[in-house]
Amino acid sequence: MPYTEPTSLAIVACPGGEAFANEVITHLKHMYKHRFTLKNDVISKRYGLNKEELVQRINLQNDLQTSDLCIRGTTDKYRPPMFKVNARFTYFANGEVKTELLDTVRGKDVFIFQDVENHEVLALNGGANKIKMTVNDHVMSLLVAIDAVRMAGAEKITLVLPAYPYARQHKRKGREGLTASLLGHIYEMQGIDRIITLDLHSREIVNAFSSANLDNLHASYQIIRELSKIVDLTGNTEDLVIVSPDTGAIDRNKFYASGLKLPLAMIYKERDYSIVTQDAHSTNIKSVKILGDVKGKVAFIADDMLGTGGTLLKAMEFLKEQGATKVICAISLPFFTGNAVEQFDEAYKRGLFYRIIGTNAVYHEDLLKREWYISTDVSGLFANVVTRIHYNQSLSELLDNRNIIEKVVKQNGNAEKSEKAEKSEKDAPAK
Repeated sequence: MPYTEPTSLAIVACPGGEAFANEVITHLKHMYKHRFTLKNDVISKRYGLNKEELVQRINLQNDLQTSDLCIRGTTDKYRPPMFKVNARFTYFANGEVKTELLDTVRGKDVFIFQDVENHEVLALNGGANKIKMTVNDHVMSLLVAIDAVRMAGAEKITLVLPAYPYARQHKRKGREGLTASLLGHIYEMQGIDRIITLDLHSREIVNAFSSANLDNLHASYQIIRELSKIVDLTGNTEDLVIVSPDTGAIDRNKFYASGLKLPLAMIYKERDYSIVTQDAHSTNIKSVKILGDVKGKVAFIADDMLGTGGTLLKAMEFLKEQGATKVICAISLPFFTGNAVEQFDEAYKRGLFYRIIGTNAVYHEDLLKREWYISTDVSGLFANVVTRIHYNQSLSELLDNRNIIEKVVKQNGNAEKSEKAEKSEKDAPAK
C-alpha cells in the first residue's frame, strides 16, 4: 500500500525552502490520508472485508516488508508517512555551509526544496545564529544538500526550485556567460534527475539540460481563482482587458486573454540598456506606448517575476494616464527586492493600482501585511506534481490547466446569473 508508512518518498528542505516545503508536506499528508481512505473503502467493498480488519492487514503487510522489526504506530489505525528528512545545516563564520542528514535516504526518491529568493532572517546552527542569506548563499546551500543526498545513497533526486536561480541570465548580448545554463550543467553533474520550477523566465533554459527533465509549472489557475474574487470576469458589471507589460510577456498574457476570452493590449517600451537599475525609482525606459484600448476598463497585467518593480510601477502609472479604472497585477514570483515594498506602498496611496496577486512560492513576510497584496497558494499544485512524479503518473493535466480555467470562468458566470435571478425575485412585486 503506497499511501502509508513506510514510504520511499522523502523531502529534504534547505533553510531557504523550509517554509514552502512545510506547506507542501501539509498537502501531501491530507492527500495520502484521503487516498488511503478511498482505497480502503473500495477494497473493503470489493472483497467483502471489514474496514478495520483491512487496515490491520495493510499494517501487517507493511511490517513484514520493512527492514525494521516493525513500524512505529498502532496496528489498527492509519499510519501516515513521515516525508520530511531531519537534517542539520551548519553555517560557518567564513561563509561556508554544511548539510548533514540525520535520517537515512538510501534507496529513496528524494525531493530537495530550496527558495533562493528567501531573504528573511533564517535560524541556522540549531537556532544559535540568525542570518539573511543571499541568492548565492542559497545556491551553495542547495549544491551542498544535493551532494549530501547523493552520497547518502538516494535512488533519485529531484530539485523543487519555484524560483529558478539566475533565470534572467539566459541569453548572451556580448562577452558574458549563460549562468542559468551553467547552473543546469552543475545540477546534472551532481546526478539530479529532475527539476520542478514555476513560470520559468525563459523557455531557452529548458534547452540547457541534456539528461535531466525540467517541469515548468504555471500559477495561472490559482491567479484566476483570486482574480475572480475581486473583479467580474464575465464583463457584466465592468470591462476587463489583459495588458502585456512588454513583448517578452506577450505569450503569458495571450494565454490569459484566450482563456478568459478577453481583449489583449500591449505596452511597448523603448529602453536604454546602458543603464542598470538599482531600485524602483531608477529605470532604463525612455518612452512608453500602448497597442490597444484601456480607457474606462480594468487593466490586468500578468508577469513572471518582480524584482525592484520600477518597470511595473511605470507601466501601472501609464495605464492610469490612459484612462484605466483599475490596474490589477499578477506576479508568479514576487521577489520585491530592495525597497520595492515601500515604493509600492507609495504607489498604492497615489491610486496607481488596485491589487497585486502573488504566489507563496517565494517567502516574503512583509507582503502579507499589505492591504494591496493578495497571496495565492500554489503548494497544493506542487504537492500534486510531487506525488505524480513519485508514482510515475502523467503531469499533462497539471502543466496545461486550460480546462480548469474554463471551469472557473463558467462557475463565475453561473454565480453572476444566480445572483441576478435572486435579485430579480426579491425585486419582483408580490402577487
